[in-house]
Amino acid sequence: MLSRPVKLMIADDQAMIRAGLRLVVEAGAAGTITVVGEAGDGQEAVSSARRLRPDVLVMDIAMPRLDGLSAARQLLADPQPPKIVLLTMFDTDEHLHAALRLGVSGFLLKVSPPEQLVDAVRIVAAGDALIDPAVTTRVIASFAAHPVPDPTPELETLTAREREVLELLVRGLSNAEIGGRLHLGEATVRTHVSRIFQKLGLRDRVQAVVYGYEAGIVRRGE
Repeated sequence: MLSRPVKLMIADDQAMIRAGLRLVVEAGAAGTITVVGEAGDGQEAVSSARRLRPDVLVMDIAMPRLDGLSAARQLLADPQPPKIVLLTMFDTDEHLHAALRLGVSGFLLKVSPPEQLVDAVRIVAAGDALIDPAVTTRVIASFAAHPVPDPTPELETLTAREREVLELLVRGLSNAEIGGRLHLGEATVRTHVSRIFQKLGLRDRVQAVVYGYEAGIVRRGE
């Protein structure tokens, strides 16, 4: 966790949304998050992020000149990219799967209460990842028509308990919720999650969700 205020940048083509999100952060973050810049399109987001070096960039997917997905791709290719949270309308975004595979740190629905922005920024700044449950539902739906794949060799390295933890993680449960479901302490769950990431070569929960759906660990309707 950072010992200083998190540096946040907001990118959205609508000035009123940028102003509203800034107000939410300034009112709700109690000095733990500082908005260091704004951008009105994808090209400006890339250039400003490289200049201002925010810890977290919250960026709309649908923007002029350069869309948020393309901007994220450019920034994530940098040596020290910011954590990127994409703002999305999950019912119209056709690039969700590609964005997950790209390595963004999370998704925040534009229809969600704006106060969730503060929690999202804190989560990704601390090194974790965030996927809104409704976005998770969309990911499940995107895999529903695909045939169930064969298990990957890496899955065989997981213990039975680690498989249980992975399945619940892929379903979008937090460490505390996983612990409650499996009657485990939260510290124990964190240890299992860390070992799962190491064995499967995953960076964070976003990659774990993608892996879980692609490996057929969770399927729609289960």
